[in-house]
Amino acid sequence: MSRTPERTTVKRTKTVVPDHAPAGWKPPTWEEIVAEHSGRVYRLAYRLTGNVHDAEDLTHDVFVRVFRSLDSYRPGTFEGWLHRITTNVFLDKMRRKQRIRFDALSDDAAARLVSGTGSPEQIYADANFDDDIQRALDALSPDFRAAVVLCDIEGLSYEEVAATLDVKLGTVRSRIHRGRAQLRAALAHRDPAVRPVAEPIGSAPARSSLGLRRPAGVAG
Repeated sequence: MSRTPERTTVKRTKTVVPDHAPAGWKPPTWEEIVAEHSGRVYRLAYRLTGNVHDAEDLTHDVFVRVFRSLDSYRPGTFEGWLHRITTNVFLDKMRRKQRIRFDALSDDAAARLVSGTGSPEQIYADANFDDDIQRALDALSPDFRAAVVLCDIEGLSYEEVAATLDVKLGTVRSRIHRGRAQLRAALAHRDPAVRPVAEPIGSAPARSSLGLRRPAGVAG
């Protein structure tokens, strides 16, 4: 079941103003951050996860991480900081799932594994959303997917993607090149003149029940 922000307690006894903050700077409140950035974070979370349930879960975890890490935020780079937190939380989750699946395997357990490719969750997408491309994105490895989404959907430059993922520029170029190649192969059944793979894919479906509120124990 998807967790809701109001059920999460974030223990934070005081607001810490970073040493590098300009004079008079005050950290934004929970309400201010959510009001200004929740839509952007959710859109990126949806493109990374490919479904509403996981996108809402990821968005919730991102905002909890934001408040736990607010003292490390450098004023003036908040959007990039959110991109970095969102992709890092996503990749952490994916690596944890892969590790759990690997650790659970044994000679006899492997034979009992059941495919997890159940029916995709029914989502409400706008007219520009392309389910075919989303499925192709979902098939990419997490690292490739994060790089392609940040570059081709969020519009970040290669340098910005490298900074967000904390990897070398050459690594970013390789991941994007290979990710795009895999997308082209997955979409080979389509007429490429209809919709180029690298074209922005449109907006994510409306959040069904995200309802982000300040967690108990977090100062406003």
